[in-house]
Amino acid sequence: MSGETNLGVLLRSMRPVLREGEFVFLTTRQSLREAAALEPLGLFHEEEGLTLILPREKADAAGLPYSAVFRMLTLSVHSSLEAVGFLAAITARLAARGISVNPVSAYFHDHLFVPSARAEESLALLVELAGYAAAPG
Repeated sequence: MSGETNLGVLLRSMRPVLREGEFVFLTTRQSLREAAALEPLGLFHEEEGLTLILPREKADAAGLPYSAVFRMLTLSVHSSLEAVGFLAAITARLAARGISVNPVSAYFHDHLFVPSARAEESLALLVELAGYAAAPG
């Protein structure tokens, strides 16, 4: 498995990037083939149905209902899927400010979906966290 596992290195070098656009999570009973036509950013099979992560405009165009709108922050460090504590440190920092987060770990990076209205604040908190981790002593 490749990627960084050292928590200190991960926090110092996470370099969060706020991505363009808004995203939604929704569930559908569509087939995988039908859902794939929507070009989801992510999907997950659950017993209750297929969960999709879509750009908001695609969900709106398809008339698919959702309950909340998010922005995506990408942590631009190649974190190992076996890293311990990285997301815990980040989500604890956001939780302390009352910010919900839906993390998605992919092969190279972790991606955080935070409420659209709090995206800039979330970015600032993560940049600050990286700075604390980089500070000597």
